[in-house]
Amino acid sequence: MFNLTTRHLRGDLFGGITAGVVALPLALAMGVASGLGPIAGLYGAIFVGFFAALFGGTESQVSGPTGPMTVVVAGVVASIAIHPDLSGNIELIFTTIILAGVFQILFGVFKLGDYISLVPYPVISGFMSGIGGIIIILQISPLLGQVAPAGTLDALMYAPTALGNMNITALVLGLLTLFIAIKWPARLARFVPGPLAALIIGTIISLFIGSAPILGAIPSGLPELHLPVLTQASFLIVIEAALVLAVLGSIDSLLTSLVADNMTRTRHQSNRELIGQGIGNAVAGLFGGAPGAGATMRTVINIKTGGKTRISGMVHAILLLAVVLGMGPLASYIPHAVLAGILVKVGLDIIDWSYIKNSHRGPRWDLLLMIIVVALTIFVDLMTAVAAGVVLASLAFVKQVANQQMERLKESHLIRHTATPRELEIMDEAGESLTIFDFSGPLSFGAAADLGHHARAQLQGSTLAMVLDFNRVPFLDVSAALAVETIAKDAEHSNRRLYLCGMNQEVRQVLSALEADEHLHDAHHFNTREQALEAAIQGIKEIQPAHSQTKNHLSVDLI
Repeated sequence: MFNLTTRHLRGDLFGGITAGVVALPLALAMGVASGLGPIAGLYGAIFVGFFAALFGGTESQVSGPTGPMTVVVAGVVASIAIHPDLSGNIELIFTTIILAGVFQILFGVFKLGDYISLVPYPVISGFMSGIGGIIIILQISPLLGQVAPAGTLDALMYAPTALGNMNITALVLGLLTLFIAIKWPARLARFVPGPLAALIIGTIISLFIGSAPILGAIPSGLPELHLPVLTQASFLIVIEAALVLAVLGSIDSLLTSLVADNMTRTRHQSNRELIGQGIGNAVAGLFGGAPGAGATMRTVINIKTGGKTRISGMVHAILLLAVVLGMGPLASYIPHAVLAGILVKVGLDIIDWSYIKNSHRGPRWDLLLMIIVVALTIFVDLMTAVAAGVVLASLAFVKQVANQQMERLKESHLIRHTATPRELEIMDEAGESLTIFDFSGPLSFGAAADLGHHARAQLQGSTLAMVLDFNRVPFLDVSAALAVETIAKDAEHSNRRLYLCGMNQEVRQVLSALEADEHLHDAHHFNTREQALEAAIQGIKEIQPAHSQTKNHLSVDLI
């Protein structure tokens, strides 16, 4: 089941150790930023990293606390801290993390991983860039040597106060750390990763210049067990936050899985990956760890340094466990400003600069959608941003498809290319007394309203018989079915003839189930278009004397 192999053991060991070294400063920084403390970040990296690697569906992926997950947890910590009935109960936060893991396991069991990949790229780009912005905003106060407010808006409003009371030493340390993390030479990064170098150098310098706030005492050793606690007052907060964590962690992990696939030329198992991530987060919550997800930078470093199987991710976690068991006293001297500098680098890396740089070359709507999602992510919340982004993107897509379907109504000449000789003969004989709607592809609610209006205009004109050709329609939704019913009613009221052809069983069942076929005569249903046209020309001849003589012109519409 676990597919453990030692064939690539040397590469897995080196890749895992390197990824663990890179993960150390990031885990500490994420733990502090989450509000749970540096040790929680390390525990999260250990438990999520180990169990997601063991049970997950991406061989070379390294998991641990990430920027998006940290932002959500920080919000939960703030919500519980200010809630009058919860009194800052830390156990509720770990309960949230455990439930998030359970949700992820359920996502995997019910194969929802297949659908997460359907989230449009501008939405993903928007909320990832928004998360990067949140991380940077939340580090303004720590960079200035002040305590960071919990929320984004609070952090922005507190920034002038923090600036007025800034600790120059902290600011210098933070900016120096950021500079080292960004400019660390690639040739040295093979031996000491940039974030770790920035952490070590910044901390050593702080020992000599002092006066910058430091982490202080950090627990070391094995973690305590935190059993789930859920109260009536906390139920909605915990469930909502757990769902946000689960969805965000799933998207974050599967995006990293795609990166790993591209680098290793393999294909991950989405649903198994969600189960593995869920197990990792549930265990992390049980032992007081911060939640995590697939971490892109750590995964890339693991692969580039030889990691090929899940053993590398497990080695990364074991290395961090060894560090935790003995490094508590040393980590207590790390300044908050140094970790803030590292987190600013993380925030900058999360922002989708590539898409921002090239967005003006793509559709304007995609750029607008991305901006909307960024704004909602920063100033409202992540779930609202993703939900609104998906809804807006879906509506835009439906509108585009509907416009294309209706545009084909103007391309009446296309049907003659596929018509049989007899069909052409009937079309020429009927002239503009006959209208054919040749639908192509699924008929959805997006085109339903325009379809009804267009058909009504035809029936009120010179059209005496109308043929709806469903040969290329695999299915239709409720709105489209009701539009067909409306066309049938209009034809009946106008004393026009309506004929349908080519309906498959699914289309027939939808029309029948909604009773949308009450105004459709069974005798007017045909298997082929030629049969429908034969009936239509007869119908025209029967009712034509009641109408003025028509011009020799055919009206053919395609959707």
